[in-house]
Amino acid sequence: MGIIARKFNPDDIESAIDIWNEIVEDGIAFPQMEQLDKQAGLDFFLSQSHTGVAIEEDTGKMVGLYILHPNNVGRCGHICNTSYAVKGSERGKRIGEILVKDSMEQGKKLGFRILQFNAVVSTNEPALRLYKKLGFTQLGIIPGGFLMKDGHYQDIIPHYHVL
Repeated sequence: MGIIARKFNPDDIESAIDIWNEIVEDGIAFPQMEQLDKQAGLDFFLSQSHTGVAIEEDTGKMVGLYILHPNNVGRCGHICNTSYAVKGSERGKRIGEILVKDSMEQGKKLGFRILQFNAVVSTNEPALRLYKKLGFTQLGIIPGGFLMKDGHYQDIIPHYHVL
């Protein structure tokens, strides 16, 4: 089973919002609390500098996605930020690695110089291992920076990588 990364298109919307909303509903990784409907999802994914999707080559099924956009404006506009989502039933298959590597390539193509993650939740061990493997630098710990779905606060660990 090969996985390819490609640019999001409007025909992808149903699968994209299903995967995105699964992460939002879990309440342990994304800052968003509201589910996307079809129109809000389309507006959201098309408004990004780049939205990439991971597709299973044999079946054409979407198994993950990411959004990439500026992390800030003006004098810090050369720094981009991304969020990644892998379908729950597809985790552990290195799809996240494919998405992160593609986002790094796309960010560089778009003229960004640095990729920064603002809020990697400290309990997201698979992401932390992947970012370390890919050479990201941890910037420290923000105590209690993320409100978990169950109401407690968890530390977040910002990261960056020079593109």
